[in-house]
Amino acid sequence: MIDYYDRYMPGLILRVNYGGSKVWRVRYYVRVTKDGKVRTVQRLRKLGRYPALKLQQARAAASPFTHDWQDAIRKADAGKVAGTFKDVGENFIKRHVDREGLRSKREIVRCLNKYIYPRWQHQLFTEIKRGDVSDLLDKIEEDHGPRQADMVLAIISKMCNWFATRNHDYSSPIVRGMRRSKTNGGRDRILDDDELRAVWNACADMGGFGSIVKVLLLTGQRRDKVGTMKWDDLKDGKWIIPSEDREKGNAGTLPLPQQVLDIIKAQPRISRNPYVFAAGTGNGAFNSFSQRKGELDAMLPKAMPEWRLHDLRRTARSLMSKAGVLPDLAERVLGHAIMGVRGVYDRRSYETEKGEALLRLAGMVERIVNPPPANVVALRGRRGKGARRG
Repeated sequence: MIDYYDRYMPGLILRVNYGGSKVWRVRYYVRVTKDGKVRTVQRLRKLGRYPALKLQQARAAASPFTHDWQDAIRKADAGKVAGTFKDVGENFIKRHVDREGLRSKREIVRCLNKYIYPRWQHQLFTEIKRGDVSDLLDKIEEDHGPRQADMVLAIISKMCNWFATRNHDYSSPIVRGMRRSKTNGGRDRILDDDELRAVWNACADMGGFGSIVKVLLLTGQRRDKVGTMKWDDLKDGKWIIPSEDREKGNAGTLPLPQQVLDIIKAQPRISRNPYVFAAGTGNGAFNSFSQRKGELDAMLPKAMPEWRLHDLRRTARSLMSKAGVLPDLAERVLGHAIMGVRGVYDRRSYETEKGEALLRLAGMVERIVNPPPANVVALRGRRGKGARRG
């Protein structure tokens, strides 16, 4: 084996073993008493493997040993008890996400596996610093956009806050101002007719994702509901939306308009995959929303303001009002819980009425995306010689 000493951090060593593995170690000195004599003895401590632990991180881990090796060891041991970022992540899923029955579990697990674990899974959780978070967000923002970066930031923040409640020595590296997209509080974005036409026309060339976007608008349902629609959920032209634990409201059974049925019928049925909108590989549901949304945005007019898929749900609600759908019925279509006495005692399904509401919504969308031609004034024909003047 060969030891390489860092010229900038006293005591930091990169040990390369004969098999090729590289391990960071730190050299420090302790005073021991033996046979009545006080001696200074050299010690070595493993910090982590390269490249999981990069140079700057290794220097940061070695620095405390030059000042107070006992305190450095105590903090390092505390980090090992916490485990790697992946250890904490799996514990977070088990003890928080599953216990609380969070409906966002699927998205949390997806982001962990796709964006976070590939970079941090082997790092000690307590060694993740603010700069590490910023570097990760920079990469995600460049490759997948600011919205995806903010979703990852929210997951990391939840994990750090949860971990802080279980470890009094831990301080979260997340601070205000780390978000990558600009927000102005609650959203009220509704797409106008020109924007809807642009989105609808662009979706024609986007395969399954384009179909999902159209169904979102034509049903007013949440993205997760549409994205996880199964063939078994469809019967006799109706979509029976499964209820989830801790779900406040659900649209229940929706008779679907012909436009939606045609979109569903056009989707390929993949063997052993139960989902209408299937993933590109494997047996799961479609899960490339961020990437495909970015591709869709690139096809839209540059002057079009920023929008989200959830804005289609709000747009559908507005269009139902324009079509004369009663407010309570529109809320039931969206799956919102009806508050007050009516929500408690009125247990009617309103299945027929919800189907009629979706028909009105589909009619509104059809008139917007395929507007009738402008009225043409017909020219009067020439009068015959014997025609009487009126």
